[in-house]
Parts: sequence; C-alpha cells; structure tokens
Amino acid sequence: MTAPLPETSATGTATVVADAEIPVPGTTIEGRSPWRIAWTRLKRDKLALAGGIVVLLLILVAIFAPLIVSLLGHPPNEYHEDQIDPLFGTPKGSWGGINGDFLFGVEPVNGRDVFSRVVYGARVSLLVAFLAAVVAVVIGTVLGIVAGYFGGWVDTVVSRVMDALLAFPQLLFIIALISVVPNELWGLSGSGVRMAVLIGVIGFFGWPYVGRIVRGQTLSLREREYVEAARSLGAGRTYILFRELLPNLVAPITVYATLMIPTNVLTEAALSFLGAGVKPPTSSWGQMLSKAVNTYEGDPMFMVIPGLAIFVTVLAFNLFGDGVRDALDPKGSR
Repeated sequence: MTAPLPETSATGTATVVADAEIPVPGTTIEGRSPWRIAWTRLKRDKLALAGGIVVLLLILVAIFAPLIVSLLGHPPNEYHEDQIDPLFGTPKGSWGGINGDFLFGVEPVNGRDVFSRVVYGARVSLLVAFLAAVVAVVIGTVLGIVAGYFGGWVDTVVSRVMDALLAFPQLLFIIALISVVPNELWGLSGSGVRMAVLIGVIGFFGWPYVGRIVRGQTLSLREREYVEAARSLGAGRTYILFRELLPNLVAPITVYATLMIPTNVLTEAALSFLGAGVKPPTSSWGQMLSKAVNTYEGDPMFMVIPGLAIFVTVLAFNLFGDGVRDALDPKGSR
C-alpha cells in the first residue's frame, strides 16, 4: 500500500497531507551539527540543567568571593570573640550563631565568619579540581591517542605505565610529598606551594583514567575510512592524530572531564582534612571539617555547613556530567 501523494495547488507548492509537512520544492533543509543535537538533548534533562546552573553559580561565587564577602560577610580571618561564649567556647545563640550579621554562624573558639570561609573555600576546591582535571586531560589525551594510534611497543609501554599509576597509593604519596615540600618553591610560598603540588600530583595520577578512554576510542577510530583516506592522500601522522582523530575524541574527553572534577573536589577535601592541603589560615572545606571534629558536640553546625558545601558541589557536578554523557551519546534514549 502506497502513501497518498501530496496535493498541489495552482502555484505548484505542496500542501500538508495527513498532518505531515512536505517541504516546498526549491527550499533547503537546515542540518544540525552533533553539538547542536547534544544541546537539544541536554535541555530536555531537567536534573542536568539544574546541576549545570548550580555549577555555574559555584564558579561565580569562587570568582567574586571578595565582592560577595564584602557585601554579605566579614573578612575570613577576622576574629569575633564577642560572638563566642567565654565559658564553653561555642557560638552564642542557637544554630552555631547564625544571625543577620553572620549568615552561616561563626567558628567555635575564635569566632571567624563561617560564611566567608565557605565562600573562600570554594576558590581553593574548585581551582584545584579544575586545574588538576586540565593536567589529567592534557597528559591522558596525548599519551592515549599516541598509544592507540601507533600500537606495538609504544602501546605496551604506555599501558604498563597506566597500570602502575592506577595501582599506586595516591593519597599516601601526596601526604608524604607535602611533608617534605619547602615553604617556598617556584616563586610561590605557603598555601600557593601546596596548591601547586596538589594540582600537579592529582592531575598526574588522574591521567591514566583519561588515557584508557582515549586509547580505546583511538583503537576503534584509526581504521575508519576517513583516516585511511587521509593516509592515502599523504597526510602525516601528526596531522592524522590531531586533525582527524582528536576532533572525534572531544565528546568522550568532555564527558570524562566533567565527571573527574567532583572526584578531585573530594580528593582535595580529604587531603585538607588529613592536614595535607592548604596551610592555615587559608580557608578550605576539608580543613573546616577537620577542625569541626573536636567541636561538633557543642556546635554541630560547624560540621554540617562545610559538609553540605562539599555534598552540593559534588552532586551538581555529577548530575551535570551524567547529563552531558547522555546528550553526547548517540545511542542514548534521551
């Protein structure tokens, strides 16, 4: 049974048959790029969009921390002993001293503004997480694409290095390294040195995860027709690697980068909790949790607030990363 033919008017234009719009002859149909299709799919995922909005807000908070603190808080290292009960060393009032002047209350004993320290702590966590992810993506992409394309002994060496790094105790190594790092290094001092070390080490131990993804994708792409066509036309290996293969690896690299950032946030918080993060008085969420261990019975809010900051940040990045993965997956159902 054949479909009905479209009726034509005197002018020769097509009309709608059975609610299906027939394109007018002579007109062009606009194509959609893969990234536009991915954006359309991402917009349908409400949880991913909510996570992306929270991520954007966190980035803005970290960038404009001084302005936000000047408007809504107090200097992060300023003591407010008048807000502390001199007998018990806990904040005056309920809920950790939360009031109109101190939105998240004050720290026990010294009375520093918790809101300001949480806002500045976002700078440390996000900066370490983002830059460590960049280091991991750059190293993992270069070595993964080289190993997958060349194969042979190059693939064997890179793969064994990845296996060794994946089995290495990362946290123990960072703690041992931080203990011997000098206070001044590469023109940096104090917390700047520790942040640089955290970024380098977390990124270095994170690249094998990216490298494995890129290597596996490269193995499947290197035999495609467009690669063979470029090779037959005399294209060099560098051109094929970075002009033919790399653009087709952007999607999986982007997905894994978005999912790596929350892991880096947790790693930085864990190291700061163990005393291997930034040095006091620089604010850090993990450092605040470490201090709260000794005071949570008298002031539980001092533990709850930085814990919620970590939880919301990791959850937002994970929701956004899952949405990006579904949007970029051509076999996805959303």
